[in-house]
Amino acid sequence: MKIICVGRNYANHIEELKNERPSEPVVFMKPDSAVLLKQHPFVIPEFSEDVHHEIEIIVKINKVGKYIEPKFAYKYYDEISVGIDFTARDLQSKLKEKGLPWEKAKAFDGSAVIGDFLQKTDFVSMENLNFELRSNSETVQKGNSSMMLWKIDELISHVSQFFTLKIGDIIFTGTPAGVAAVKPNDVLEGFLEDKKLFRIQVK
Repeated sequence: MKIICVGRNYANHIEELKNERPSEPVVFMKPDSAVLLKQHPFVIPEFSEDVHHEIEIIVKINKVGKYIEPKFAYKYYDEISVGIDFTARDLQSKLKEKGLPWEKAKAFDGSAVIGDFLQKTDFVSMENLNFELRSNSETVQKGNSSMMLWKIDELISHVSQFFTLKIGDIIFTGTPAGVAAVKPNDVLEGFLEDKKLFRIQVK
C-alpha cells in the first residue's frame, strides 16, 4: 500500500503559501509508516516547531491500473474519505530553499491521517463534495471538490502514468486554504458533507 499525495491543487491554498501555480499536478509520496494508527494521538515531532494541518479528500484504489484514461478512472475507486497531510512547514521551507526533496517534512511517521471510508455511491457527485476540518470545534479549513484544479478522475489518470496503482493505495487530492500550525491538546475533526470521519488529539 502506498500513499500518493497531490500538492497545489486548490488556487486559494497556492495563493496563501505564495507558491507558483503548476502546469500539472505536483505529486509526492508517503510510506505506509506515515499512517497514523487508529485511536492514536498525533505527536508533534521533535524536529519541527511549525507542523501544519492540511485536510484533503482521499480515495482508496480498488483494482490494479496503469495508464488509466480519465473517462475510465471512476472505475478504480469505490470509497472516499477525508484525511490530513501533516506538514513540518519550517523543515519544508528549508528543504525547498536548497532545492531538496520534501520527504522529511511530509512523509514522517504519523503524518497521514486516514478517516473512515464511505461508499462514493452515498454522494450525488464527486465534483461537488463539501469537506472541512474543525480544530477545537471551530472550523479552520473548508473546501469543495469543485475548487480542485484537477478533479479526482484526472488525478487518478495522471498518477497512473508514472506509478502502477494497486488495491488499497490511497490518493490524497490536495488541500484548500486555511492551513495552520497545530498545538498540543488540539482536537482535530474531519468532515465530509455532514459526516465526521476522524477525530484525533494532538500531543
